[in-house]
Amino acid sequence: MSKKILAVLLATALFAALCIGCTPKTPAPTTTAPATTGTTGTEAGDTGMKAIPKDQIQVGFVYIGSATDGGYSQAHDTGRKELEEKLGVKTQYVENVPENADCEKAIRDLIDQGCNVIYANSFNYGDYVLNVAKDHPEVYFGHATGLKMADNVSVYMGRIEEPRYLSGIAAGLRTKSNKIGYVAAMPIAEVVRGINAFTLGVRSVNPDATVEVVWINTWYDPTLEKSAAVELLNRGCDVIAQHCDTTGPQIAAQEKGAYAVGYNSPTKDAAPKAYLTAPLFHWGAFYVDDVQKIIDGTWTSRDYWEGLKSGMVSLDDLSENCADGTADKVKEAQDKIVSGELSIFAGPLKDNEGNEKVPAGKTMTDEELKSCDWFVEGVIGKVGQ
Repeated sequence: MSKKILAVLLATALFAALCIGCTPKTPAPTTTAPATTGTTGTEAGDTGMKAIPKDQIQVGFVYIGSATDGGYSQAHDTGRKELEEKLGVKTQYVENVPENADCEKAIRDLIDQGCNVIYANSFNYGDYVLNVAKDHPEVYFGHATGLKMADNVSVYMGRIEEPRYLSGIAAGLRTKSNKIGYVAAMPIAEVVRGINAFTLGVRSVNPDATVEVVWINTWYDPTLEKSAAVELLNRGCDVIAQHCDTTGPQIAAQEKGAYAVGYNSPTKDAAPKAYLTAPLFHWGAFYVDDVQKIIDGTWTSRDYWEGLKSGMVSLDDLSENCADGTADKVKEAQDKIVSGELSIFAGPLKDNEGNEKVPAGKTMTDEELKSCDWFVEGVIGKVGQ
């Protein structure tokens, strides 16, 4: 082969190689997961879930306690009935479901029975809800008091700390011994911030009063709830408050000639001589709104956390057992909370060991409230002990 021909061939090969090297590459597709948020009442982005006609919706509820427990689960069941009444959808429920694998089985059974919307009402149901949600992306889920979301899973809660603060005012004005007892379920942030809000309400009208906490490490145990209240009463407490699901503490207070603040549902009939008032949930406000969004095709996963202003929570009527002047003090505080003038968790706040936790001019954020693991001044006890 001549040198001229060889040169031409080499030049041609070099040109071809350069052209291949300059060919633009097609970029790899970019996928973005739907954004989620922890902000109150903020929707989490379009998940592409399909609307369901009203006559095809069947809603299943999973309750930690009994639908007639006079407390937490009954408050949810009242919301379920409101959902039926206002939207005309079919519902069913399973009650007394423990926070273990039985929860997952109960949810799967409801889906097998035709439920395409599921609401589970206890904190430790969360992982079981997510397990089933992965297997049933076509089903809508809501987890009450929860923290973990997914494309087809919302979490929902009321800012019960607001009426808890108001109930603290009633307790602080009623106590004569300046010793108030508190029966607490589980040592999680939801319970801790409730105790703090209640104590801040107490001490806003009675700076000398204290709130002593006894942990029972269960949400629903009528016998244990009552015995914990008796223990506090025997220590000299003359008002009992609670974050547990039944009327046991209120009954104990009446039997001992003391007073009580209830929780979840209006329960004056359970202990008419002891009952002062109670912070209440109105779960129907969420259930009706959520299912209507499914019908309309506008549903998205969200973190729903609303307070007095929305009607999601309230304080029950004050009973005649309350001290004189309670109504005026409660109304004044409630008006300020609703208007935004009063922020319950605004600094300066110290813990019950004297350490500054929130400086003056600062207010605890929602994320801080959702991870709160310390007690404010005035609380006797430690988280979890």
